[in-house]
Amino acid sequence: MSNKANVRTDPAPILACTISRDVQRFDLLIDDMEAELGEAWGDLNFEDALVFLKQPDSSGMQFVAIAVDSEDETELSKMNEVIKAAKAKRIKVLLIANQISPSVLYQMQKLGADDFLPYPLPEGALHEVIERMRKPAPVALEGFDPVSGAYTGHAQPKGDRNGVILPVHGMAGGVGATTFATNLAWELSQIPGSEKMKTCLIDLDLQFGTVGTYLDLPRKEAVLEVLSDTGALDADSLGNSMHIFGEKLHVLTAPTDMLPLEMLTPEDVGRILDIAQANYDFVIVDMPHAVVSWTEAVLNRAHVYFAILELDLRSAQNILRFIRALKSEELPHERVRYVLNRAPRFTDLSAKARVKRMAESLDIDIEVQLPDGGEQVMQANDHGLPLSENSGKNPLRKEIQKLAKSLFDLNQSVDAKRA
Repeated sequence: MSNKANVRTDPAPILACTISRDVQRFDLLIDDMEAELGEAWGDLNFEDALVFLKQPDSSGMQFVAIAVDSEDETELSKMNEVIKAAKAKRIKVLLIANQISPSVLYQMQKLGADDFLPYPLPEGALHEVIERMRKPAPVALEGFDPVSGAYTGHAQPKGDRNGVILPVHGMAGGVGATTFATNLAWELSQIPGSEKMKTCLIDLDLQFGTVGTYLDLPRKEAVLEVLSDTGALDADSLGNSMHIFGEKLHVLTAPTDMLPLEMLTPEDVGRILDIAQANYDFVIVDMPHAVVSWTEAVLNRAHVYFAILELDLRSAQNILRFIRALKSEELPHERVRYVLNRAPRFTDLSAKARVKRMAESLDIDIEVQLPDGGEQVMQANDHGLPLSENSGKNPLRKEIQKLAKSLFDLNQSVDAKRA
């Protein structure tokens, strides 16, 4: 392993440098760096790194690997200065984090880190990252400045994609919003005649998102990278961060760790949705229960904003608050469509009268009423399967299937008129 003196005197070019409080705490990183670079790398602490990055000798380096653990969180300002200094020299930055809190990791990535790896390092992960960083920068997606990477406007479809954005928002906990979103996305992807159509499902509940659970999908570390640096996001990186369920449905799960909802800005969410819209025909978005600063960005892009409720007082009160908030901010509340889950049966006249009174008192139209799917719904979710795969004759599944078909037909007719 090289040291600071070697960085200055070794005749071999120094291609990379690790920066840490004590690199001996990252012994696996030492082994991997030597395997990948031999003697063409050095090691510095944070203070020396700031000095070295201001010297001409640092200009030829390909990347720096900043290795931090939980004890380094109090030194966030030093780490940030190192990242800024490296980016000023156009040196790529790799973060290697061992038990760093998501908020600290987010701040570091926001400053311009190019990639991230957890520690202990997965086998072969450093090699893959180095190869990726050595590749020429991809051509920027339309809508992004090719030099700075800054977002300049809406991304345009790559081909004939101009996706329909359908957010799903539960008006109270446990009303079945994620079940609805997951099964609606799946049914849209399975409609006969939709072979060339692409559907994606995005879980934006950063804290308690369960789309991955309901489809039995592992959560990717790449999701945090996408959320942390949307300025570098393009169609390829978004697609690579997704799982493909059942060979048809593209799914961006919630991140592995619980993250603050405020880590995303309206601009961040707008970029994600714009790129998704440019590359998928239907974009289903599972929203958190809370209304946050970027809810407006989703609502403004939504073609239909599904609000899921039940026939109870808490749903009624929350809808009233929701409508007031939208109207006070002059947001397009007319895009909201109210979906009653666990609706009363046709023969339950008393309950149906309650539904009518609830709609009248809130001054809304409940346009979709979904039957109670019973225990089969929970069983399907626990097994990580859509209802069609677990209980194809379930009444809830049949109603969601009808809704998906009506959305598909409507989209087809609109496309035909445009043509």
